[in-house]
Amino acid sequence: MNIASSNIMVISHTFFYLLGIPGLEDQHIWISIPFFTSYIIALLGNSLLIFIVVTDHNLHEPMYIFLCMLAGIDISLSTITVPKTLAIFWLNSGGISLYGCIAQLFFIHSTYVAESGVLLLMSFDRYIAICYPLRYTMILTPSVIIKTAMYVCLRSIVSIFPIIFLVKRLPFCKNNLLPHTYCEYIGLAKYACASIRVNIWYGIFVLLTTVVIDIILIVLSYCMILHAIFHIPSQEARHKALNTCGSHICVIFLFYIPGIFTFLVQRFGKQIPVHVHILMANVCMLVLPVMNPIIYGIKTKQIKNRVSHLLFQRQR
Repeated sequence: MNIASSNIMVISHTFFYLLGIPGLEDQHIWISIPFFTSYIIALLGNSLLIFIVVTDHNLHEPMYIFLCMLAGIDISLSTITVPKTLAIFWLNSGGISLYGCIAQLFFIHSTYVAESGVLLLMSFDRYIAICYPLRYTMILTPSVIIKTAMYVCLRSIVSIFPIIFLVKRLPFCKNNLLPHTYCEYIGLAKYACASIRVNIWYGIFVLLTTVVIDIILIVLSYCMILHAIFHIPSQEARHKALNTCGSHICVIFLFYIPGIFTFLVQRFGKQIPVHVHILMANVCMLVLPVMNPIIYGIKTKQIKNRVSHLLFQRQR
């Protein structure tokens, strides 16, 4: 008996099956419709946003360059998760290797950290534009933009890269059926038959040193922005300054609020059904890629005019 037990313990799964949304298997086809629609909207909207910024020389400014980066990250984030989700819903193709699972969770978390970093850069851009308008072009030079963009990319890769080894070292001798539509760090680690304390603490460390710090710096920047705006004597100028921040503030709330809510539900909402957790996690992956181009397309005059011009030319 002891020998059999020891033999079982040394078996480590190298292949997993993503189950999609347990409890709603008979609804997978219907659930796939909003997923597919949202994915197409995200691809088309963000691709159009990138095309407009790249082709219009009048939009080659720091704010639009950062917006272009955000759109590229949104395309990546949705593409990492949605095609596999649709394969599960349509073809019942949930099989994924351990290395494929690790690769997916690495890109999911690194793009999430990168998106948080870009939102911080955009808040810094608004701070300079409103608080130091005369020095805007002197501070945000092309060299500074390139360096800050490289920092965001390197930070996301360096902070998440150790996760590869933290997961790879774990023996997965428990169930290899994952109740999710994509591979998630702690969600996968929970199926290990070894201590995952290091994994949990490293996950908290990354969260505190990246996303939490970004939130704090964004809040501080907007405190200074609001202080500067309310000291502008002209009401029209105050309204214009607030309007330039409106799109960014909407995107910030759409990015952080669902993520924080999902995190709290996962940690403390033990009574909430599993399918609700999974649906919320997927909504967090799709809401910003879908809404980002819509928000900036509606609230940013230059982009709205450019889109109207393209549509008008096509009609002619």
